[in-house]
Amino acid sequence: MDQPVPEDYQPRLRWYGHAWRYALSLALGLVVWSPVMEAQLDEHPALFWVDLLVGLLAFVLVAFRRRWPFTIALVTILMAPLSSLSAGPAALATVSLATRRRWWQVITIGALNVVFSLVYYAVQPSDSVDPWYVNLGVTVAVVMAITAWGMFIGSRRELLWTLRQRAETAEAERDLRAARARSNERARIAREMHDVLAHRISQISLHAGALTFRQDLSADEMRSSVAVIQAKAHEALTDLREVLGVLRDDEVAVPLTGPQPTYDDLGRLVDDARAAGAAIVYDDRLAGHEPPPAGVARTAYRIVQEGITNATKHAPAATLHVELSGSPQDGVEVVLRNALGFGPTHTPGAGLGLVGLTERAELRGGWLAHGIEDGSTDGLRQPSFVLRAWLPWSSDETGGRPAGE
Repeated sequence: MDQPVPEDYQPRLRWYGHAWRYALSLALGLVVWSPVMEAQLDEHPALFWVDLLVGLLAFVLVAFRRRWPFTIALVTILMAPLSSLSAGPAALATVSLATRRRWWQVITIGALNVVFSLVYYAVQPSDSVDPWYVNLGVTVAVVMAITAWGMFIGSRRELLWTLRQRAETAEAERDLRAARARSNERARIAREMHDVLAHRISQISLHAGALTFRQDLSADEMRSSVAVIQAKAHEALTDLREVLGVLRDDEVAVPLTGPQPTYDDLGRLVDDARAAGAAIVYDDRLAGHEPPPAGVARTAYRIVQEGITNATKHAPAATLHVELSGSPQDGVEVVLRNALGFGPTHTPGAGLGLVGLTERAELRGGWLAHGIEDGSTDGLRQPSFVLRAWLPWSSDETGGRPAGE
């Protein structure tokens, strides 16, 4: 935090703040004036009226002490030899200047206070018989006390301002962290829902596409297929309402209501896709090991789900090969492969699914890559679209390619 200037931490005075300061200044001026007032009237009546008028002028000038602190303090001190009443405004201007804690101004005004106070004792009539050094000592003590009090007030104001600024900054950072957490949670839910919705809509498209080509279906088979489409559409609408409700909520990040997929759900995912008409060869080499952790299994599930969705969209007549392999030492590798150029597709894609999967894999500590391969490495005779991903077995791993890759 930058060093504040006096204008930052000086409080704004209300009418009662001005009132008690003026009252205190008037009382101080009368205390200083009272010992010499009678002598002025008896010996120098003109000096009495000069004292009164100059003092009133000092009260007017001291109202501008915050706009021109050094100038007003200097002028009120210069009035001291001619006006006892101006002692109050001069003290107020000195305190106000000291709150700014600029040393050269404080020292200058303090020294002038002492000098012109001694001039005051020499000019004004008085019955006092105190030697000059006593007056000097009293003056120095009073000036030091007034200056120290002003500097204390300024230091306290700056401290309170600093604490207030720190509290406001901490609250702003807390609100920013909360807003970022809500945004991240909504983004996570949106990614989850994108995967689910894209998969279900692709199943709807697959069933609807099959109905357009199949002319040998009986009425019962037609009704069964339409019922499946209706059920998938209902599930997609339910999920869509949920994600829209979450994304519209600016205050609370609502958690997902449904259960999250696990490793055991991978087989059911493949079976459901096969039942919908997809041709899938599923090779799970993780079955001989202990199940991967829940977070890794959920990410692998989303990768396989997105791969099935993409294959259904872009190569509905091709066979999709799904391979899972790995171990606790090597991590989990997911490979999805399908030949290119099989069958028409009318299902549009936004191109965001693989982007979201890449972010998901990297957040888990792994990586994801996709592209077209010529088929020489997998035994296929034609180019294939391949989706590869690697995930560490646990979140303690920092990511990298599996052994031999």
